[in-house]
Amino acid sequence: MAASEVVIGVIFLSQTVIGVLGNSSLLYHYLVLYSTRCRLRCTDLILKHLIVANLLTLLVRGVPYTMAAFGWQVSLGDVGCKVLFYLHRISRGGSVGSTCFLSVFQAIIISPMDSRWAGLKVKAPKYVGSSLCLMWALYSLVNVIFLMYITGNWSKKNLTSLKYHGYCSSIRHDKTTESLCAALLFLPDALCVGLMLWTSSSMVSILYRHKQQMRHIHRTHVSPGSSLESRATKTILLLVSTYVSFYTLSCIFQMCLSFTYNPTWFLVSTCTIVSGFFPAVSPFLLLSRDSSLCTCCFANIRNTKAPIHMRNM
Repeated sequence: MAASEVVIGVIFLSQTVIGVLGNSSLLYHYLVLYSTRCRLRCTDLILKHLIVANLLTLLVRGVPYTMAAFGWQVSLGDVGCKVLFYLHRISRGGSVGSTCFLSVFQAIIISPMDSRWAGLKVKAPKYVGSSLCLMWALYSLVNVIFLMYITGNWSKKNLTSLKYHGYCSSIRHDKTTESLCAALLFLPDALCVGLMLWTSSSMVSILYRHKQQMRHIHRTHVSPGSSLESRATKTILLLVSTYVSFYTLSCIFQMCLSFTYNPTWFLVSTCTIVSGFFPAVSPFLLLSRDSSLCTCCFANIRNTKAPIHMRNM
């Protein structure tokens, strides 16, 4: 086994283990908050969907690629490859969709009462759950196309008609068909990223105006909820900017992978590692920024008979 393969295997293993532990820890925090009668916000529901998408992404891609990198035989067959690639695409869509919903919802929440978002402040929380379900259904339907393209490495099909993807392969088609499929798969992601950038710019503008207003108000008169909401918005902006950065980098490698006739193992591995950065890093960004996760949890554990706590960021 080459030294480069060992290094790639160690990176895959570290990324998968650290990411799964981070997301599991964050999910455990939310379960504790729920079990100790700490009422969760609507953004917490979106974050739980993001955690599930992250865990699914890390497990269905990280585990097989780690095994392949260390030279272990990964023989999934046609059905196994189709299922894993399909689940990965759905989880990837869940990740971009949840991050988009998080950005849009927070932009609505912090918008001034005289803005065009004001009418949605009351209505938006009612549709968070149904919107998330619709998102998962949309990505499940769009990515059905992968069930037709993906096959096992040991397929009886002509090897010249297959493109290698590590432990699985994809069937080559003519350039027109591949371009149409790529556009179909890319369109929902592009819409979500566009919404993230738009709502993020709106939140930055709102935070700037809020900061300017606070300069003219004495500190003792500043609402604590206002500063907490501001911190929540900065956390979401950090999460969105991190996602967009890693997503852009991942798209560059995906394009290189798509336009390469016979991609090397190194290119396939690098593309997979880059796509796993956000699922592995995002839970630690949230845990480090949202101290109320621990504060509310410990407060409830110390006094289980206390009234229901409403979390604030």
